[in-house]
Amino acid sequence: MADYLPKFNPGAQVPLTVGATPVIGGRLVEVSTANAIVPSGADSAKVLGVAAQDAAVGDRVTVFARSGGVHRLTASGAIAVGARVISAAAGKIATIGAGTNAIGIALEAAAADNDVIDVLFI
Repeated sequence: MADYLPKFNPGAQVPLTVGATPVIGGRLVEVSTANAIVPSGADSAKVLGVAAQDAAVGDRVTVFARSGGVHRLTASGAIAVGARVISAAAGKIATIGAGTNAIGIALEAAAADNDVIDVLFI
């Protein structure tokens, strides 16, 4: 997924610099250092939003801030409709399970890793 636009975007678009790891458009990102982002990790409490496009280390990238809206996000495994989701490794999402940092609610089901589904940010 090279370029990404949210389905509905009530929030801000923020330009930030990619930190130590390249990011993939349409995947969750988290703050790493001052004004820098990296792909989100598992159950991260630092998720800022979704990268607008693929970007290499040092590049500037637009981030669709996590202020609500419906986004098309990549699952790391099966997710049921209505499940609360958290960030997973590599900027993907997972069912909350034992996690504590819910970022959204699945509006569609994911059957397997790399399925892309609608998620409402909370």
